[in-house]
Amino acid sequence: MSGENGRNGMTAEQVLRRLATRAMGLTGADVERAVREARLKTRREKRPMTYADIEAGIRGHRPPLSYDVRWRLAIHESGHAVVHHALRLGAVLGLTIDARDGGQNTITFGNGGPDTAEWYERLLALLMAGRAAELIVLKTASAGSGGAEHSDLARATRIAIDMEQALGFGARYPLLYLDHRDPTAILSRDDDLAKRVHRRLEFAQARATEVILENRTAFDRLVRALFDAQALDGDAVMDILTSSS
Repeated sequence: MSGENGRNGMTAEQVLRRLATRAMGLTGADVERAVREARLKTRREKRPMTYADIEAGIRGHRPPLSYDVRWRLAIHESGHAVVHHALRLGAVLGLTIDARDGGQNTITFGNGGPDTAEWYERLLALLMAGRAAELIVLKTASAGSGGAEHSDLARATRIAIDMEQALGFGARYPLLYLDHRDPTAILSRDDDLAKRVHRRLEFAQARATEVILENRTAFDRLVRALFDAQALDGDAVMDILTSSS
């Protein structure tokens, strides 16, 4: 690649990490195709391939995000990262607000802790943290937390149901294992269960809100950095979270 990296003050390793973060959510074939297209483009133009060429291929030449969407996504993903770090769930490996489906994060989970109700409550707080962050800063929540089976709200709802019916942490009949395959159907039929599950999610959102407010300096710095860069690798994220704690 050309020497534009030096002009941007980035080492080759930093460039590779940034590109990897930009490629979050893509398959290996997607990345291979993006690099191949960038190589063909620069050959036609008879010039060296640059970071910008590969980044443009990874982005799929999508139009840039509007200011408001970019700002909300930065707030949402920063909320997840701050709560994940503060509740000692593991490391943050990368954040992006410019993936095909919006914002994304890559995180690890420590495997040394007990599989207890408290651990699952921390996990619920993590899942509710994006929505909590939006409410703190913007006073409104977008539909980005829900709307799909893999969304924050869907995953949190399934975990809360498991806590009530399958993991032995339920307020009612904790010793029973009650399997479920359709959360929507079971919650629609059982109003009492729906209330208990919803209370867990309310508590998780309140906990996430508290954690973000306790770490507001780190949160604000991360939001600004992610908004400006649109993609941050794990080292950049952890530098902000640890230097502000």
